[in-house]
Amino acid sequence: MTAILQVAVPVPLPQLFDYLPPAGIDAATIAPGSRVVVPFGRSRRIGIVVDTLAQSSLAPGRLKPASALLDPQPLISAELLASLQWLARYYLHPLGEVLETALPAGLRTPRALPQRGEPALMLSGSVHSDRVRVGSASAALFALLAHGAQSFAMLDAALPNWRRAAANLRRRGLITATRLTTAALPRVRIDPPPLTTEQQLAVSAITATFGGFAPFLLDGITGSGKTEVYLALAEQVLERGGQVLVLVPEIGLTPQLLRRFRERLPGRIHVLHSNLTDNERTLAWLAAAQGEAGVILGTRSAIFAPLPRAGLIVVDEEHDTSYKQQDGLRYSARDLALVRAKALGVPVVLGSATPSLETLANVAGGRYRRLPLGSRPGAARMPEFHCVDLRGKRLDDGLAPELITAVCACMARGEQALLFRNRRGYAPVLMCHDCGWHAACARCDKPLTWHRGAARLRCHHCGAEQRVPSHCPQCNNAALAPQGIGTERLEQVLTGMFPDIPVVRIDRETTRRKDAVDDLLGQLAPDRPGILIGTQMLAKGHDLPNLTLVAIVGVDEGLFSVDFRASERLCQLIVQVSGRAGRARKPGAVWLQTHHPDHPLLRDLIRHGYARVAAELLKERRLAGLPPYAHLALLRAEAKTQAAVDEFLALAAGLVEQPMGVSLLGPMPAPMPRRAGMFRGQLLASADERAALHVFLPSWLARLRECPQARRVRWSLDVDPQDLY
Repeated sequence: MTAILQVAVPVPLPQLFDYLPPAGIDAATIAPGSRVVVPFGRSRRIGIVVDTLAQSSLAPGRLKPASALLDPQPLISAELLASLQWLARYYLHPLGEVLETALPAGLRTPRALPQRGEPALMLSGSVHSDRVRVGSASAALFALLAHGAQSFAMLDAALPNWRRAAANLRRRGLITATRLTTAALPRVRIDPPPLTTEQQLAVSAITATFGGFAPFLLDGITGSGKTEVYLALAEQVLERGGQVLVLVPEIGLTPQLLRRFRERLPGRIHVLHSNLTDNERTLAWLAAAQGEAGVILGTRSAIFAPLPRAGLIVVDEEHDTSYKQQDGLRYSARDLALVRAKALGVPVVLGSATPSLETLANVAGGRYRRLPLGSRPGAARMPEFHCVDLRGKRLDDGLAPELITAVCACMARGEQALLFRNRRGYAPVLMCHDCGWHAACARCDKPLTWHRGAARLRCHHCGAEQRVPSHCPQCNNAALAPQGIGTERLEQVLTGMFPDIPVVRIDRETTRRKDAVDDLLGQLAPDRPGILIGTQMLAKGHDLPNLTLVAIVGVDEGLFSVDFRASERLCQLIVQVSGRAGRARKPGAVWLQTHHPDHPLLRDLIRHGYARVAAELLKERRLAGLPPYAHLALLRAEAKTQAAVDEFLALAAGLVEQPMGVSLLGPMPAPMPRRAGMFRGQLLASADERAALHVFLPSWLARLRECPQARRVRWSLDVDPQDLY
């Protein structure tokens, strides 16, 4: 009797689908993890074979054969398939959509696999260098290619900003694309600095567990050399023939870290993040799957990289919220890293100067081992804090006189300063001085941010934008004035104060193109004065030896948030931003501007440090019954009318009897009740024990899917939500 294929199809249905094998192919030869083309309704889809059955619950006449088998060998390994099945169960998401998310776009089509070999550039025949301007980036790229074809990876290492020059030369027909056979990159090895005693103890503790699962917290203050520990570990893994997966929270951190890894490690290092083309991501994923990539470095989605020779997984800045996907498949890459490390039998290192409270609770419970790095190598010391009381003080465009004086002194010493403001745009509000009108988003009921350079008002919640009015729409007066300060306004103010010093702004607006962060940081000479202005993109990872002053222009927003995680995140942000100062031999200083200098959270953080504050926050969470001492799932709903949201959530609250140990809180309005024209509400499920919550959720979700009201709203379930918005 013909065996039946169970196939996961990328549709929003929580089930597998039964198919006969393709004509002429024995089902016994089709391994789980292989892609097949299957008929689905009136279309054809790419599905993943999950299992084979002796018989189907469907009548034989209703079974359709798969159209084609795309992979003679399974594309998804047994370990990765099992980990993704766990992911689908834990986050209650259809397995077909989970598997589609895990594959790069180039593998979601029936097209043949991309060409092997490294993408590269070469000169187009016998062209002469007199066709490029001397001293230009194009000339530098031309000179490199004159020595022969160069892979993209080689160009990244030798000339980080080569892509724009390449586009120019390709338009003129001077260079062409090619592919190089796979081989390790030639490199000039940079000898590592000697490890400190703490670093060596950490490396020894982790290497002693090679060959088995062991979770570690590398708890190192900013500038303590966590990356050196990662490099030392990776070198040992590569010597043993293993693979290393390193996750970072921001794309902007990837080029800097990539250079350090390529300078120090042998073998092939691949990157995986959303700024790559579909083809580049597909090639990197396949290189990992085929064991060619020794090190895979990437952001959240890199956790789906296959690891046939796995030796180590590293999650840098493990506390960062960007590891949790906020739409679609709402998974945590950090938590999946732990699941995969256990399945693969390898150590996993969670690194942070400000560990999440969940991770600290796991350390306290004996589930993770903490490895401390409590000092900076060499002469580097932690910065000194200064708290500026803004009460009753006249500010110059949001800056206190003491801070301006400190920045002037920093520039006079030839050093660099970072002014942190976690708000993009010129001003968060545009207001009429006469009647009080302010520009608001009609779809969100929130103020529009004025982006002066683009001459637009933009909603940072839904993306809507409009032109800036010349007169007040309410009273027709021209007295429109910006209220508050964003990074764009800070840039204008500081450029006026320091006209002869480079002022560089790094935020989402200035970093849209590839390699933009590296290009912007390159404008600051390492031994010259300069000023950086930016958002949380600058809060972590960047190492600027001449940066000695950090100023956080406003911290008060985080002191009075409705989110129970706000205190934890504010402390993490302050510590991470402050850690950019004084990372070399020069002492650093941190300036905090606040109207609440005596707030207990700020006082304890400055006097006693993050560990003390985190311990107090954990006590508060335990008393309040909040994570990590409770487990949450958030049902969100939105619709064009408030009535539809209320009806659905009321139905959901009474749909099933709550088991012992599970509470439903709500229905309640979302903290942001309206966004993008949709009314929003939510219902929170809470349990003291994770097991009780996960017994309750599947049956509750199944009943919800059957309700007619569920088709009148857009709804989702977020397991372990990281924000309540």
